[in-house]
Amino acid sequence: MKLVTAIIKPFKLDDVREALSEIGVQGITVSEVKGFGRQKGHTELYRGAEYVVDFLPKVKMEVAIGEDLLDQTIEAITKAANTGKIGDGKIFVSSLEQVIRIRTGETGDEAI
Repeated sequence: MKLVTAIIKPFKLDDVREALSEIGVQGITVSEVKGFGRQKGHTELYRGAEYVVDFLPKVKMEVAIGEDLLDQTIEAITKAANTGKIGDGKIFVSSLEQVIRIRTGETGDEAI
């Protein structure tokens, strides 16, 4: 089992959710986060004053999947979240040692 964590631009969330749904991913967790990568923020003008926005708004998606869906999941997120511009995001893949469904007590792939 794998945990796929993707940091993407907020306006791409619906596109990514639809792409994951099409390949059979059943559940995702989404959080609103702020951060920066190589962009290191940007400068904005507000009421004539210039100021630096260090942390940019992003969306963090977490998807627990079986190994069989890993490549499809990465491809779906990459295609749906891509704008071709800086700041499109990152995908991180981690191993899941154990998953337990609280309601039924199911474990492993059955719990996903």
